[in-house]
Amino acid sequence: MLSFLKEEQISETLLSDIDEFRRANGEVPLSEDTSAAPRFYYYGKDVWEEALTALICGRNLLLVGSKATGKNVLCDNLAAVFGRPSYNLSFHINMDASYMIGTDTFRNGGVEFRPGPVYRCAKDGGFCILDEINMARNEALAVLHSVLDFRRMIEVPGYDRINIHPAARFIATMNYGYAGTRDLNEALLSRFAVIRMPEISEDGLKKLLHREYPSLSPEYERQFAGLFMDIERKYQNGEISSSILDLRGLIDAIGLMDKGLSPLAALDMGITNKTFESYEQNLLHDVIAARIPKKASRKDIFTA
Repeated sequence: MLSFLKEEQISETLLSDIDEFRRANGEVPLSEDTSAAPRFYYYGKDVWEEALTALICGRNLLLVGSKATGKNVLCDNLAAVFGRPSYNLSFHINMDASYMIGTDTFRNGGVEFRPGPVYRCAKDGGFCILDEINMARNEALAVLHSVLDFRRMIEVPGYDRINIHPAARFIATMNYGYAGTRDLNEALLSRFAVIRMPEISEDGLKKLLHREYPSLSPEYERQFAGLFMDIERKYQNGEISSSILDLRGLIDAIGLMDKGLSPLAALDMGITNKTFESYEQNLLHDVIAARIPKKASRKDIFTA
C-alpha cells in the first residue's frame, strides 16, 4: 500500500507520519475475520491526503457520498495503509448495543463475555468501519458517543470500563437518500471529520481497470471507463435508477469476458439485468452499443 501511495504522489510528510504511526503502534496479527490486503485501490490524491491527515491527527472520519464513490474501498485501504486490523459493522434497524459491544454467552459450561466489533477494535487498536451509520437507531448510536469523543472509553455493562487503544480509529460511511436513512444528530456529527466523496474520475477508473485486468487492451480500457461515465451521467440526469450505477458489476462483467463470455451477455449480467424496467434496459443497451461493438470477442478486448 505504501508503494501505491508513492505512485499517487502522496505528500512525503504524510508517508513519514504513517511510518512513524506503524512503528509506534506495532503490528497486530490479522485473524480470519479481520481484513487482509484490499482487493481494490482507491484513486484520488486529494481525498487520500485529507483522510490520512485526519487519521494521523487522531480524528475519526465520516465519508459521505453517493453510490460508487469508493467509500468502502477507501476504508479498507486506510486500514491496510496504517497496518491495523479492520472490523466492519453494517448498521441496520435491528442492531443494538449488545451486538456492537458484546454480550454474555454460554460456553464451556459457564457464562463468558463474547466481545463485539467495537469492543475488539478498542482493545486491539483496529479500524472500525461503521457502514451506513445513518441507518442506525438511537440505542446503537448512543454507544458511540463516549467512544468517539475525548473520553475514548466504553462502559461494558456488568464488566469493567475499557479505554480505547490509542491506535484505534472509527470510519463511518453514509449515503443520503436510501430507504431507512436519516440525518445524524449534531452531537454525533461533531465527533467526525467529514469528507464528501467525489465521483470516481475517468482517469482513476482506467487505472483501476488496468490494475484489476492488466491484459485489458488500452482501447477497451478507455471504452469501459467511458461506458461507466455515460451510465453515471444518465443517473445524474434522472434517466435511470441507482441500481444500474454499479462499478462492481462492471468489473465483474469484464471478468466474465476474460473467461470467454460475450461482452453483451456479460454486461447484461453485471449491469443491465439489475433493473427490471424495460425502458431502462433498452436505454442501457443503447448506451452499451455506442461503446462496445456487438461482434467484439475476447481477443479484441484483451491483449493476452
